[in-house]
Amino acid sequence: MTALVFTGVALRRLARDRVAMFFIVLLPLVVILIVGATIRGQDSFRVGVVEPGTPLATGLSRALDTSPALETRTYADQGAATAALRRNQVDAVLVLPAGFDERLLSGAPVELPLLSTGSPGTTQGAWSAVSAVVADHAALVQAAGFAAERTGTDPARWLPLAGSLAAAGDRITVRTESAGGAPDERAGGFTGSAPTMLVLFVFINTLAAGAAVIDTRKLGVYARSLAAPVRPREIVFGEALGYVVLALGQSAMIIGASAVSWGDPVAALLLTGLWAVVGAGAGVLSGTLFRTSEQASAIGPAIGIAFGMLGGCMWPLEIVPPALRTVGHVTPHAWAVDAWTTVLSRGGGVADIAGQLAVLAGFAAVLVGAASWRMARKLA
Repeated sequence: MTALVFTGVALRRLARDRVAMFFIVLLPLVVILIVGATIRGQDSFRVGVVEPGTPLATGLSRALDTSPALETRTYADQGAATAALRRNQVDAVLVLPAGFDERLLSGAPVELPLLSTGSPGTTQGAWSAVSAVVADHAALVQAAGFAAERTGTDPARWLPLAGSLAAAGDRITVRTESAGGAPDERAGGFTGSAPTMLVLFVFINTLAAGAAVIDTRKLGVYARSLAAPVRPREIVFGEALGYVVLALGQSAMIIGASAVSWGDPVAALLLTGLWAVVGAGAGVLSGTLFRTSEQASAIGPAIGIAFGMLGGCMWPLEIVPPALRTVGHVTPHAWAVDAWTTVLSRGGGVADIAGQLAVLAGFAAVLVGAASWRMARKLA
Protein backbone atom coordinates (compact mmCIF):
# COMPACT_ATOMS: atom_id res chain seq x y z
CA MET A 1 0.00 0.00 0.00
CA THR A 2 2.86 2.41 0.75
CA ALA A 3 4.16 2.02 -2.81
CA LEU A 4 0.74 2.96 -4.18
CA VAL A 5 0.86 6.17 -2.17
CA PHE A 6 4.03 7.19 -3.96
CA THR A 7 2.40 6.26 -7.27
CA GLY A 8 -0.59 8.46 -6.53
CA VAL A 9 1.59 11.38 -5.44
CA ALA A 10 3.69 11.15 -8.62
CA LEU A 11 0.61 11.12 -10.86
CA ARG A 12 -1.07 14.03 -9.06
CA ARG A 13 2.12 16.05 -9.27
CA LEU A 14 2.29 15.38 -13.01
CA ALA A 15 -1.37 16.30 -13.55
CA ARG A 16 -0.74 19.76 -12.06
CA ASP A 17 2.11 20.43 -14.50
CA ARG A 18 0.47 22.16 -17.48
CA VAL A 19 3.59 22.07 -19.63
CA ALA A 20 3.98 18.33 -19.09
CA MET A 21 0.31 17.73 -19.87
CA PHE A 22 0.71 19.64 -23.15
CA PHE A 23 3.55 17.35 -24.25
CA ILE A 24 1.78 14.23 -23.01
CA VAL A 25 -1.75 14.88 -24.28
CA LEU A 26 -1.93 17.55 -26.98
CA LEU A 27 1.38 17.35 -28.85
CA PRO A 28 1.23 13.63 -29.78
CA LEU A 29 -2.31 14.02 -31.14
CA VAL A 30 -1.35 17.04 -33.24
CA VAL A 31 1.73 15.28 -34.67
CA ILE A 32 -0.23 12.11 -35.46
CA LEU A 33 -2.92 14.19 -37.17
CA ILE A 34 -0.42 16.12 -39.29
CA VAL A 35 1.69 13.10 -40.25
CA GLY A 36 -1.33 10.90 -40.93
CA ALA A 37 -3.01 13.53 -43.09
CA THR A 38 0.18 14.37 -44.98
CA ILE A 39 1.39 10.83 -45.62
CA ARG A 40 -1.85 9.26 -46.76
CA GLY A 41 -2.12 5.63 -47.67
CA GLN A 42 -1.74 5.24 -51.43
CA ASP A 43 -4.08 2.30 -51.95
CA SER A 44 -6.48 4.57 -53.85
CA PHE A 45 -6.59 8.08 -55.25
CA ARG A 46 -9.46 10.53 -55.21
CA VAL A 47 -10.09 11.79 -58.73
CA GLY A 48 -12.69 14.30 -59.82
CA VAL A 49 -14.07 13.77 -63.34
CA VAL A 50 -15.48 16.60 -65.46
CA GLU A 51 -17.51 14.99 -68.23
CA PRO A 52 -20.04 16.37 -70.73
CA GLY A 53 -22.58 13.58 -70.19
CA THR A 54 -22.23 11.95 -73.62
CA PRO A 55 -22.27 8.13 -73.89
CA LEU A 56 -18.54 7.55 -74.34
CA ALA A 57 -17.62 10.12 -71.70
CA THR A 58 -20.08 8.61 -69.24
CA GLY A 59 -18.72 5.14 -70.02
CA LEU A 60 -15.18 6.26 -69.27
CA SER A 61 -16.35 7.89 -66.06
CA ARG A 62 -18.01 4.63 -64.96
CA ALA A 63 -14.88 2.65 -65.84
CA LEU A 64 -12.82 5.00 -63.68
CA ASP A 65 -15.28 4.54 -60.83
CA THR A 66 -15.00 0.75 -60.97
CA SER A 67 -11.20 0.82 -60.74
CA PRO A 68 -10.01 -0.38 -57.30
CA ALA A 69 -7.23 2.22 -57.39
CA LEU A 70 -9.59 5.18 -57.82
CA GLU A 71 -12.36 6.93 -55.93
CA THR A 72 -14.14 9.19 -58.39
CA ARG A 73 -16.46 12.16 -58.05
CA THR A 74 -18.28 13.61 -61.05
CA TYR A 75 -18.48 17.38 -61.54
CA ALA A 76 -20.60 19.28 -64.01
CA ASP A 77 -17.99 21.93 -64.78
CA GLN A 78 -14.27 22.43 -64.40
CA GLY A 79 -14.66 25.35 -61.97
CA ALA A 80 -16.36 23.17 -59.33
CA ALA A 81 -13.78 20.42 -59.80
CA THR A 82 -10.89 22.87 -59.48
CA ALA A 83 -12.39 24.29 -56.29
CA ALA A 84 -12.59 20.78 -54.84
CA LEU A 85 -8.95 20.23 -55.82
CA ARG A 86 -7.86 23.39 -54.00
CA ARG A 87 -9.76 22.28 -50.88
CA ASN A 88 -7.96 18.90 -50.99
CA GLN A 89 -11.25 17.08 -51.50
CA VAL A 90 -9.71 15.25 -54.47
CA ASP A 91 -6.14 14.40 -55.41
CA ALA A 92 -6.53 15.15 -59.12
CA VAL A 93 -9.10 16.26 -61.68
CA LEU A 94 -9.56 14.59 -65.08
CA VAL A 95 -11.20 16.85 -67.68
CA LEU A 96 -13.12 15.19 -70.54
CA PRO A 97 -13.56 17.98 -73.12
CA ALA A 98 -16.71 18.86 -75.01
CA GLY A 99 -16.99 16.90 -78.23
CA PHE A 100 -15.21 13.96 -76.58
CA ASP A 101 -17.39 11.33 -78.31
CA GLU A 102 -17.23 12.88 -81.77
CA ARG A 103 -13.46 13.27 -81.77
CA LEU A 104 -12.89 9.79 -80.38
CA LEU A 105 -15.17 8.05 -82.87
CA SER A 106 -13.68 9.99 -85.77
CA GLY A 107 -10.20 8.76 -84.89
CA ALA A 108 -8.91 12.22 -84.00
CA PRO A 109 -6.53 12.52 -81.02
CA VAL A 110 -8.13 13.60 -77.75
CA GLU A 111 -6.17 15.27 -74.96
CA LEU A 112 -7.37 14.59 -71.41
CA PRO A 113 -5.86 17.10 -68.96
CA LEU A 114 -5.18 15.76 -65.47
CA LEU A 115 -4.98 18.61 -62.95
CA SER A 116 -3.20 18.14 -59.64
CA THR A 117 -1.72 20.27 -56.86
CA GLY A 118 -0.53 17.45 -54.59
CA SER A 119 2.85 15.86 -54.05
CA PRO A 120 4.73 14.40 -57.04
CA GLY A 121 4.18 10.89 -55.67
CA THR A 122 0.41 11.35 -55.41
CA THR A 123 0.24 12.98 -58.84
CA GLN A 124 2.25 10.17 -60.45
CA GLY A 125 0.14 7.51 -58.76
CA ALA A 126 -3.14 9.11 -59.81
CA TRP A 127 -1.83 9.55 -63.37
CA SER A 128 -0.80 5.89 -63.58
CA ALA A 129 -4.18 4.66 -62.30
CA VAL A 130 -6.15 6.94 -64.65
CA SER A 131 -3.93 6.09 -67.61
CA ALA A 132 -4.57 2.38 -67.17
CA VAL A 133 -8.34 2.86 -67.29
CA VAL A 134 -8.14 5.30 -70.21
CA ALA A 135 -5.99 2.82 -72.14
CA ASP A 136 -8.56 0.05 -71.62
CA HIS A 137 -11.37 2.36 -72.71
CA ALA A 138 -9.39 3.48 -75.78
CA ALA A 139 -8.86 -0.16 -76.74
CA LEU A 140 -12.64 -0.68 -76.86
CA VAL A 141 -13.07 2.37 -79.09
CA GLN A 142 -10.29 1.18 -81.37
CA ALA A 143 -11.91 -2.24 -81.65
CA ALA A 144 -15.26 -0.66 -82.49
CA GLY A 145 -13.59 1.61 -85.03
CA PHE A 146 -11.89 -1.37 -86.67
CA ALA A 147 -15.20 -3.21 -87.00
CA ALA A 148 -16.92 -0.10 -88.35
CA GLU A 149 -14.16 0.40 -90.91
CA ARG A 150 -14.54 -3.15 -92.18
CA THR A 151 -18.33 -3.05 -92.36
CA GLY A 152 -18.80 0.58 -93.33
CA THR A 153 -21.14 1.25 -90.41
CA ASP A 154 -21.26 3.62 -87.43
CA PRO A 155 -18.57 2.87 -84.81
CA ALA A 156 -21.06 3.49 -81.99
CA ARG A 157 -22.94 0.37 -83.14
CA TRP A 158 -20.00 -1.87 -82.28
CA LEU A 159 -19.11 -0.44 -78.85
CA PRO A 160 -21.47 -2.73 -76.84
CA LEU A 161 -20.12 -5.81 -78.63
CA ALA A 162 -16.52 -4.71 -78.07
CA GLY A 163 -17.25 -4.21 -74.38
CA SER A 164 -18.90 -7.62 -73.97
CA LEU A 165 -16.07 -9.38 -75.79
CA ALA A 166 -13.47 -7.61 -73.67
CA ALA A 167 -15.27 -8.67 -70.48
CA ALA A 168 -15.60 -12.29 -71.63
CA GLY A 169 -12.10 -12.67 -73.05
CA ASP A 170 -9.14 -14.18 -71.26
CA ARG A 171 -6.83 -11.75 -69.51
CA ILE A 172 -3.16 -12.01 -68.64
CA THR A 173 -2.66 -11.98 -64.88
CA VAL A 174 0.61 -10.66 -63.50
CA ARG A 175 1.52 -12.03 -60.08
CA THR A 176 4.36 -10.53 -58.07
CA GLU A 177 6.22 -12.26 -55.29
CA SER A 178 9.01 -10.85 -53.15
CA ALA A 179 12.08 -13.01 -52.71
CA GLY A 180 12.49 -14.09 -49.12
CA GLY A 181 8.84 -13.63 -48.19
CA ALA A 182 6.48 -10.71 -47.99
CA PRO A 183 8.09 -7.34 -47.27
CA ASP A 184 7.43 -5.59 -43.97
CA GLU A 185 6.03 -2.49 -45.61
CA ARG A 186 4.70 0.07 -43.19
CA ALA A 187 1.04 0.95 -43.51
CA GLY A 188 0.28 4.44 -44.74
CA GLY A 189 -1.69 7.33 -43.29
CA PHE A 190 -2.89 7.27 -39.69
CA THR A 191 -2.43 3.51 -39.47
CA GLY A 192 1.28 3.93 -40.08
CA SER A 193 1.86 7.11 -38.09
CA ALA A 194 -0.06 6.34 -34.88
CA PRO A 195 2.02 3.31 -33.71
CA THR A 196 5.36 4.94 -34.47
CA MET A 197 4.28 8.13 -32.69
CA LEU A 198 3.15 6.02 -29.73
CA VAL A 199 6.60 4.45 -29.55
CA LEU A 200 8.29 7.84 -29.90
CA PHE A 201 6.24 9.94 -27.49
CA VAL A 202 5.86 7.38 -24.71
CA PHE A 203 9.64 7.07 -24.54
CA ILE A 204 10.28 10.83 -24.81
CA ASN A 205 7.76 11.79 -22.15
CA THR A 206 8.86 9.18 -19.66
CA LEU A 207 12.45 10.31 -20.10
CA ALA A 208 11.47 13.93 -19.54
CA ALA A 209 9.33 12.97 -16.56
CA GLY A 210 12.49 11.76 -14.85
CA ALA A 211 12.85 15.39 -13.73
CA ALA A 212 10.13 14.71 -11.15
CA VAL A 213 12.31 12.10 -9.43
CA ILE A 214 15.13 14.64 -9.16
CA ASP A 215 12.85 17.36 -7.75
CA THR A 216 11.30 14.97 -5.25
CA ARG A 217 14.72 13.88 -4.03
CA LYS A 218 15.97 17.48 -3.75
CA LEU A 219 12.89 18.51 -1.77
CA GLY A 220 13.73 15.83 0.76
CA VAL A 221 10.53 13.87 0.29
CA TYR A 222 12.36 10.57 0.02
CA ALA A 223 14.53 11.31 3.07
CA ARG A 224 11.51 12.17 5.22
CA SER A 225 9.67 9.10 3.97
CA LEU A 226 12.58 6.84 4.92
CA ALA A 227 12.40 8.26 8.45
CA ALA A 228 9.02 6.53 8.68
CA PRO A 229 8.63 2.74 8.45
CA VAL A 230 9.08 2.85 4.67
CA ARG A 231 11.58 0.67 2.85
CA PRO A 232 13.55 1.92 -0.18
CA ARG A 233 12.14 -0.76 -2.43
CA GLU A 234 8.61 0.51 -1.76
CA ILE A 235 9.62 3.97 -2.96
CA VAL A 236 11.33 2.52 -6.03
CA PHE A 237 8.33 0.35 -6.87
CA GLY A 238 5.87 3.19 -6.33
CA GLU A 239 7.75 5.59 -8.59
CA ALA A 240 8.25 2.94 -11.30
CA LEU A 241 4.56 2.03 -11.17
CA GLY A 242 3.68 5.68 -11.62
CA TYR A 243 5.73 5.82 -14.81
CA VAL A 244 4.07 2.64 -16.08
CA VAL A 245 0.63 4.17 -15.46
CA LEU A 246 1.76 7.35 -17.24
CA ALA A 247 2.98 5.39 -20.26
CA LEU A 248 -0.15 3.24 -20.40
CA GLY A 249 -2.37 6.29 -20.09
CA GLN A 250 -0.67 8.06 -22.95
CA SER A 251 -0.76 4.88 -25.05
CA ALA A 252 -4.49 4.45 -24.40
CA MET A 253 -5.10 8.07 -25.35
CA ILE A 254 -3.22 7.69 -28.65
CA ILE A 255 -4.94 4.39 -29.45
CA GLY A 256 -8.38 5.80 -28.65
CA ALA A 257 -7.90 9.08 -30.51
CA SER A 258 -6.29 7.64 -33.64
CA ALA A 259 -9.45 5.70 -34.65
CA VAL A 260 -7.53 3.12 -36.70
CA SER A 261 -7.33 -0.65 -36.60
CA TRP A 262 -4.52 -1.83 -34.32
CA GLY A 263 -4.48 -5.39 -35.58
CA ASP A 264 -4.59 -8.46 -33.36
CA PRO A 265 -5.84 -7.21 -29.96
CA VAL A 266 -3.73 -9.60 -27.88
CA ALA A 267 -0.55 -8.76 -29.78
CA ALA A 268 -1.32 -5.03 -29.59
CA LEU A 269 -2.03 -5.25 -25.85
CA LEU A 270 1.19 -7.14 -25.11
CA LEU A 271 3.23 -4.79 -27.25
CA THR A 272 1.71 -1.68 -25.66
CA GLY A 273 2.16 -2.98 -22.12
CA LEU A 274 5.74 -4.10 -22.69
CA TRP A 275 6.65 -0.76 -24.26
CA ALA A 276 5.15 1.02 -21.24
CA VAL A 277 7.52 -0.95 -18.98
CA VAL A 278 10.46 -0.05 -21.26
CA GLY A 279 9.50 3.61 -21.05
CA ALA A 280 9.04 3.45 -17.28
CA GLY A 281 12.48 1.94 -16.79
CA ALA A 282 14.04 4.63 -18.99
CA GLY A 283 12.17 7.38 -17.14
CA VAL A 284 13.18 6.32 -13.64
CA LEU A 285 16.74 5.72 -14.82
CA SER A 286 16.93 9.24 -16.24
CA GLY A 287 15.84 10.58 -12.87
CA THR A 288 18.84 8.91 -11.26
CA LEU A 289 21.42 9.81 -13.91
CA PHE A 290 20.86 13.53 -14.40
CA ARG A 291 21.89 16.00 -11.71
CA THR A 292 19.15 18.59 -12.21
CA SER A 293 15.58 18.50 -13.43
CA GLU A 294 16.50 20.99 -16.16
CA GLN A 295 19.00 18.49 -17.56
CA ALA A 296 16.40 15.72 -17.55
CA SER A 297 13.80 17.92 -19.25
CA ALA A 298 16.23 19.15 -21.92
CA ILE A 299 18.53 16.22 -22.61
CA GLY A 300 16.00 13.42 -22.10
CA PRO A 301 13.73 14.38 -25.04
CA ALA A 302 16.79 14.91 -27.26
CA ILE A 303 17.94 11.38 -26.49
CA GLY A 304 14.43 10.07 -27.11
CA ILE A 305 14.23 11.81 -30.49
CA ALA A 306 17.66 10.49 -31.49
CA PHE A 307 16.65 6.95 -30.55
CA GLY A 308 13.39 7.42 -32.44
CA MET A 309 15.25 8.48 -35.57
CA LEU A 310 17.63 5.53 -35.34
CA GLY A 311 14.80 3.14 -34.53
CA GLY A 312 12.57 3.99 -37.49
CA CYS A 313 9.95 6.20 -35.86
CA MET A 314 10.61 9.03 -38.32
CA TRP A 315 11.12 6.95 -41.48
CA PRO A 316 11.12 3.24 -42.39
CA LEU A 317 14.42 1.49 -41.73
CA GLU A 318 14.01 -0.23 -45.09
CA ILE A 319 15.18 2.94 -46.83
CA VAL A 320 18.42 3.37 -44.84
CA PRO A 321 21.75 1.59 -45.52
CA PRO A 322 22.15 -1.87 -43.93
CA ALA A 323 24.84 -0.62 -41.52
CA LEU A 324 22.56 2.12 -40.18
CA ARG A 325 19.70 -0.38 -39.94
CA THR A 326 21.90 -2.57 -37.75
CA VAL A 327 22.81 0.39 -35.56
CA GLY A 328 19.13 1.27 -35.28
CA HIS A 329 18.36 -2.11 -33.76
CA VAL A 330 20.60 -1.26 -30.84
CA THR A 331 17.65 0.83 -29.64
CA PRO A 332 14.41 -0.72 -28.38
CA HIS A 333 12.48 1.52 -30.76
CA ALA A 334 13.48 -0.47 -33.84
CA TRP A 335 12.19 -3.71 -32.31
CA ALA A 336 8.92 -2.09 -31.30
CA VAL A 337 8.42 -0.54 -34.75
CA ASP A 338 9.23 -3.88 -36.42
CA ALA A 339 6.63 -5.57 -34.26
CA TRP A 340 3.97 -2.97 -35.03
CA THR A 341 4.75 -3.26 -38.74
CA THR A 342 4.25 -7.01 -38.58
CA VAL A 343 0.97 -6.67 -36.68
CA LEU A 344 -0.51 -3.89 -38.80
CA SER A 345 0.90 -4.51 -42.30
CA ARG A 346 1.02 -8.31 -42.34
CA GLY A 347 -1.81 -9.16 -39.96
CA GLY A 348 0.60 -10.82 -37.55
CA GLY A 349 -0.26 -12.18 -34.13
CA VAL A 350 1.61 -12.93 -30.93
CA ALA A 351 3.55 -15.82 -32.48
CA ASP A 352 4.73 -13.63 -35.35
CA ILE A 353 6.23 -10.99 -33.03
CA ALA A 354 7.49 -13.35 -30.34
CA GLY A 355 11.10 -12.51 -31.18
CA GLN A 356 10.54 -8.76 -30.92
CA LEU A 357 8.60 -9.18 -27.69
CA ALA A 358 11.46 -11.20 -26.21
CA VAL A 359 13.99 -8.52 -27.12
CA LEU A 360 11.76 -5.78 -25.70
CA ALA A 361 11.35 -7.80 -22.51
CA GLY A 362 15.15 -7.92 -22.29
CA PHE A 363 15.37 -4.13 -22.71
CA ALA A 364 12.67 -3.69 -20.06
CA ALA A 365 14.49 -5.96 -17.60
CA VAL A 366 17.80 -4.14 -18.09
CA LEU A 367 16.30 -0.65 -17.83
CA VAL A 368 14.08 -1.40 -14.83
CA GLY A 369 16.89 -3.28 -13.10
CA ALA A 370 19.39 -0.47 -13.67
CA ALA A 371 16.86 2.15 -12.59
CA SER A 372 16.00 0.26 -9.39
CA TRP A 373 19.66 -0.24 -8.51
CA ARG A 374 20.53 3.41 -9.15
CA MET A 375 17.57 4.73 -7.23
CA ALA A 376 18.17 2.41 -4.29
CA ARG A 377 21.73 3.77 -4.10
CA LYS A 378 20.41 7.35 -4.17
CA LEU A 379 18.07 6.56 -1.29
CA ALA A 380 20.72 4.80 0.77
